[in-house]
Amino acid sequence: MKRNFFLCGLTGWCLEILFTSFDSFRKRELQLMGKTSLWMFPIYGMTAFFRPFCRLLKRFSPVLRGAFYSCLIFLGEYVSGSILKKYRMCPWDYSGAKTSIKGVIRLDYAPYWMIAGLIFEKLLTRTSGKPDKSLQNI
Repeated sequence: MKRNFFLCGLTGWCLEILFTSFDSFRKRELQLMGKTSLWMFPIYGMTAFFRPFCRLLKRFSPVLRGAFYSCLIFLGEYVSGSILKKYRMCPWDYSGAKTSIKGVIRLDYAPYWMIAGLIFEKLLTRTSGKPDKSLQNI
């Protein structure tokens, strides 16, 4: 589980840096500066807990699985964003967006979260050759 937490945290950071650098590209800023926050590492790392869902959902289409993951990510983003916002530590603020809910989630990001969820699913379902112990201590 610890390995998956770090893998998901690092992957999330990289995806966020890529995503935010596309905004620089759109603005024709050729430095392509992407950014993230240290707070995002544990938030992305929590997607390691998707693993049991990945196994249950494997018989469904990628669109349905992606929609499910998107909902889980929205829930995680809402909870973590609300907590961080309460202490004035939230690294994102979507207040100006039309589809924002309390400034901590943007519903128009659902397709991006669907893709991210499927990427995390792929990472979490790779076979390592070792027996699965992810649910052993529950």
